[in-house]
Amino acid sequence: MANSNALANGLAGASAGIVAQIITYPLQTVNTRQQTERLDKKKKKPPPSSTLSQILQVLRIEGLGGLYSGLKPSLLGTAASQGVYYYFYQVFKNKAEAIAIARKLKGRGDGTVGMLSWLVVAAIAGTFNVLLTNPIWVLVTRMQTHTQAERNIIARKKLALLRDASESNSGGPTLQEQLAALDSLKPRPYGTLHAAHEVYKEAGIFGFWKGIIPTLIMVCNPSIQFMIYESSLKKLKARRSANKQSSNVTALEVFLLGALAKLGATVTTYPLLVVKSRLQAKQEIGENKSLRYSGTVDAIVKMLRHEGIPSFYKGMSTKIVQSVFAASLLFMVKEEVVKAYIVLGQRSKKYLPKLNT
Repeated sequence: MANSNALANGLAGASAGIVAQIITYPLQTVNTRQQTERLDKKKKKPPPSSTLSQILQVLRIEGLGGLYSGLKPSLLGTAASQGVYYYFYQVFKNKAEAIAIARKLKGRGDGTVGMLSWLVVAAIAGTFNVLLTNPIWVLVTRMQTHTQAERNIIARKKLALLRDASESNSGGPTLQEQLAALDSLKPRPYGTLHAAHEVYKEAGIFGFWKGIIPTLIMVCNPSIQFMIYESSLKKLKARRSANKQSSNVTALEVFLLGALAKLGATVTTYPLLVVKSRLQAKQEIGENKSLRYSGTVDAIVKMLRHEGIPSFYKGMSTKIVQSVFAASLLFMVKEEVVKAYIVLGQRSKKYLPKLNT
């Protein structure tokens, strides 16, 4: 029964994750580009643009496909991540609840799982998820930031042409013609296999686990999220039971509790997310070697030195909107799918004996 419950939650989590991912993916694409854009604090910074203006800019230059670049591996990653996470989360949640009940029978505790236990359960499930699915998210980040990297490469070529403009150029195209040729260039097609080949060529098999250290540390994000969610849900049900009301919660209440939980987790762990994205993106996004990173510590040191503390919070407002909305949808859809699974299971038990007679 426990394994069936874990399987139901795994399938529900995967289904809910896909729905939330499709709806909020444009925000995720823009947010990844915001996180990975390198700006030297010694240079004049362009005025910040709103998330909406950035979405419109991508639509104008790259079309709708630009906002959904990397969607296919992202959907695979979401289904795998949510399925793996919720499966292991439910497995260890069942064990934690069994331990709590056993402790109550021995006269210790009230039979409920405490906050620390929720944190441990979520952290273990998150670790399994990260180790198994990190390669997919490396490819997604590459595909989301491919156009950004290509534009930076073209910009550097333009600067090189302008620096060499004083040299003799007889017999060849004029400077204006060369600049016009660069302006006419469009980003090359960049599919999943191309991204995978590029990652392997750059760093071998270990390239697919780039950013694994901050990602593992970020396991505390869902831990914090689920601690807030489960604790809030527990208090809500207890309050209703005390008032002799039904302990069932509505889809809207689950949505709001999910939003609150994700908001707290996102604000706490956002700097790690920025470091992870920068490590997984194509390093050509950096204008020079001082803005390219060889590892987690190198990224943190260079970000502090060249861009300052604000670089760790780039695009956080976009991420809050995207992640809170996605998490709220995920919790709401997941709970409804689990309810439907339970109802179908109860009906099948009711009608199967009749069919066998």
